Amino acid sequence: MSNNLNTPILEVKNLKMFFPVRSNGMFRRNNNSIKAVDDVSFHIRKGETLGLVGESGCGKSTLARSILKLVTPTAGKVVFNGQNLNRISGGKLRILRKKMQIVFQDPYESLNPRHSISDILEEPLIIHRYGDSAKRQQRIEQLLDIVSLPSSARFKYPHEFSGGQRQ
Repeated sequence: MSNNLNTPILEVKNLKMFFPVRSNGMFRRNNNSIKAVDDVSFHIRKGETLGLVGESGCGKSTLARSILKLVTPTAGKVVFNGQNLNRISGGKLRILRKKMQIVFQDPYESLNPRHSISDILEEPLIIHRYGDSAKRQQRIEQLLDIVSLPSSARFKYPHEFSGGQRQ
């Protein structure tokens, strides 16, 4: 991908996510679908921020999950850093997901209350096979520093943080 600021980092084109609803009537079967996301298109360039706003149940989370390919969209195209995600799966998708992140709407339900912040931050590092235990702990300290939290925060649990700190 070029470093041109006009080149989108993320392009979403005509994305659709429909969920089938099957109901059996007295005499016929009715095959309908819920249109959770219907023909959404946008792009984001380097340095831009996009806020997605809407009422509860309008499809914001489904759109995010579709972009990350956590669910397979019904139709449409998602291009991240010049790569068509519709054509990527397995290990290649896992590598790309290291560069993607969802910030969940409700920070109080986003983190497992039974795990320390260190455990929560270490989990994706383990999944993505990032270094040994010492290297992961060093990375956790760096991440806490980036968000202006002291290294001692790694021993705390989610309930000990404000909503903004959780996000």
